[in-house]
Amino acid sequence: MAARHEHLFEVLDRLIAIKNECSSEIFSECGLADVTVKQIAYLKVIDEHGDVTFSRLAEITRNSKPTVTEMINRFVRMECAYRQKSPDDGRIVYIRLTEKGRMLAKAEQNALYRMIERMVRALDEKEVDLLVEILRKVG
Repeated sequence: MAARHEHLFEVLDRLIAIKNECSSEIFSECGLADVTVKQIAYLKVIDEHGDVTFSRLAEITRNSKPTVTEMINRFVRMECAYRQKSPDDGRIVYIRLTEKGRMLAKAEQNALYRMIERMVRALDEKEVDLLVEILRKVG
């Protein structure tokens, strides 16, 4: 029984490593191999909320406005985000993601898709169906 658990651990550990490799590839493609988990979290929030202002982002992330401003300034320098004034009220400024910013915001999801592609290439159709069936039982 212990050997089976150890083998399962090794296999799952390898799958996680593959997913992490896929994530790293995406970060490298964006030219940002050193992006942090916190930065990715901010980008996800901006991506998910669409028309988000500095005040709203501070509220959502439970950070101060100066902290949010500092992070957005960093994103602008990284070419991941830009500011856009509201066409209705010039006092309102929205935070928008560039294509690079959107790619980073969706990096984990895209890494999973890449990992799945690797798995599908390595397995035949029946094996993929069996894998799906097994994974459904677990989760």
